[in-house]
Amino acid sequence: MRKYTPKDDVQRKSYFNDRFFVSPQVPRLNTHEDEVFENDIDNLDTSLEVLEHYIENGHLVIYINACDNTKAILYLRDHLDYDFLMELSAIDYIAERGGFEIFYEMLSTTKRKRIRLKCFIKEKETIESVESIFKMANWSEREMYDMYGVKIVNHHNMKRILMPDDWYDYPLRKTYPLHGDE
Repeated sequence: MRKYTPKDDVQRKSYFNDRFFVSPQVPRLNTHEDEVFENDIDNLDTSLEVLEHYIENGHLVIYINACDNTKAILYLRDHLDYDFLMELSAIDYIAERGGFEIFYEMLSTTKRKRIRLKCFIKEKETIESVESIFKMANWSEREMYDMYGVKIVNHHNMKRILMPDDWYDYPLRKTYPLHGDE
C-alpha cells in the first residue's frame, strides 16, 4: 500500500528556479501626464473615494472601495462616456492578501481611452452585480463565481456556467490541486 501524501497547495512546488531572473516591470505614469485621464480622475474623485490611480500601458487604473463598484461604473458610463464594458474578472490573492482583486475594463469610443477599475474583496465577502448596467457582465460574473467562488449579489441567474452543478471546488484558484489521486 502506498503512503498517503497530502496534496494541499501542490502548485507551490517549484520544479525550476532561475536565480538570476528579474521580472520586467511596467512603468506607472502619473495621471497628470494625460489631459483626458486627468479630467476623468478629477470628475470621478468628486463623486466617490478614489484610493489610488495611475496610468499603465496607456490605460488609466483606478482603485476604489468594493462597495462603490456600481456607483463608479454608472458614473463612468453616464458622465464620462465610458460606454463599453470590455471585460471583468477576478485575480486570486487569497494566499497573499486573503481575497480577490476584481477588475472592470471599460472603453470610451468617443475618447478612444480605456479605464481599468479595480477593487479588493475578502474571500467570504460579496460584491454587487453590474449586470443591470451592462448586460455583458452576465456571463463574466457567472464565470467569476464558477471559477473563483466570488459571491455576487443581485444577479438574476447566479449559478455555475462551465462546471457541473455538483462540483465541489473552484478550478482557477491557486490552491486547486492539479494532481489527481493515483
